Amino acid sequence: MKKKSKTVIITGGNRGIGLSITNSFLAQGDNVLIGARKAVKSYSKFAKPVRFKRTDVREESDHQALVKAALEWTGRLDVYINCAGFSEWRSIQEADEEFWDKMIDTNLKGSFWGCKAATDNFTNGGCIINISSLAGKRGSANNSVYCASKFGVNGITQSLAKELGPKGIRVNAVCPVYIETVGLHAALKESQSPAGGKDIKKYLAGFARDNAALRRLPTGAEVAEVCLFLASDSASAITGQCINVDCGVLPS
Repeated sequence: MKKKSKTVIITGGNRGIGLSITNSFLAQGDNVLIGARKAVKSYSKFAKPVRFKRTDVREESDHQALVKAALEWTGRLDVYINCAGFSEWRSIQEADEEFWDKMIDTNLKGSFWGCKAATDNFTNGGCIINISSLAGKRGSANNSVYCASKFGVNGITQSLAKELGPKGIRVNAVCPVYIETVGLHAALKESQSPAGGKDIKKYLAGFARDNAALRRLPTGAEVAEVCLFLASDSASAITGQCINVDCGVLPS
């Protein structure tokens, strides 16, 4: 029997981890609508043509517009993935209100609005996947604001799993450790990051050697594979989980 294509919304699906997730869903024949601030100028990096809608995840109305666009396109919504976000290390002395608001509004509030917009518009249940972080399970120096945002994402995930379960909606989070992306490299170039802005490749190799059970770091494609599983019927009994994709960094 031919598998019915899902309609999947992915915020931040045009770069980094989000791009890996987008291409993985496209590769299995699903319809993907990307919501991101920057327009997609070239579709050559995607597995096949994909739709895009300009989105600021900090705005609830933009999430509602994404859902409307998906329903107008295919008449259904099956999966909503909150992936848009950013990381930056700052000491508590350097963290000001502007930095706090940008981090919390993007990573935490942006995920919450996505969950809310999807909730009443799913087709036959539905699946929400929040891209969190290992930083949502343990703190680290100069990272209190980012950790607060990702601990919050995990809390939203667990709470909404209980709230939305009676509607047949499953809510899970994926918690990667470092994934080599342009955004991660930019963050690690800052002086207050664990790499101290020095040799980033060397820092990541040393981190993997000293912290990961598998002595390597995961890839964006491996994060995407977990998302594919969570969105599938094979994961029909899984909800409220915050799943590490970390090659065995936690527990440490």
